[in-house]
Amino acid sequence: MFIGEYHHVIDDKGRLIMPARFREELGERFIVTRGLDNCLFVYPLRGWEEMEQKLKSLPFTRADVRAFVRFFFSGATECELDRQGRILVPANLREYARLEKDVVIAGVSSRVEIWSRELWEQYLAATAAEYEALAEKMVDLNI
Repeated sequence: MFIGEYHHVIDDKGRLIMPARFREELGERFIVTRGLDNCLFVYPLRGWEEMEQKLKSLPFTRADVRAFVRFFFSGATECELDRQGRILVPANLREYARLEKDVVIAGVSSRVEIWSRELWEQYLAATAAEYEALAEKMVDLNI
């Protein structure tokens, strides 16, 4: 399980240190793709395969399903850690997530998210105000 929030810097070449606590669970190779809210999703290979199976089960005849699946899979890339525990984030994904320098890497249960620090802080500020209301809605979902 991935948990925690880590602040790092992405260098000019697009290299980013993956927190040591995440490296073992991610494994040597893992998938990075476009996420929601302008962040990147990072999945260990087994988690990616589970997500792929779930998405394959959706009705491809629906335009919204096709659009999501295209966006999600076309942005995906397989990454490996270098000797310093860094990954190379491709330019198209850096652009999508607006990664320029300061980055937040967050553990979100079954995946890792990579955020620009600015967008992360904006997201937290907007969500914090509704945290209790969100919790009440989740109770209604029997979580």
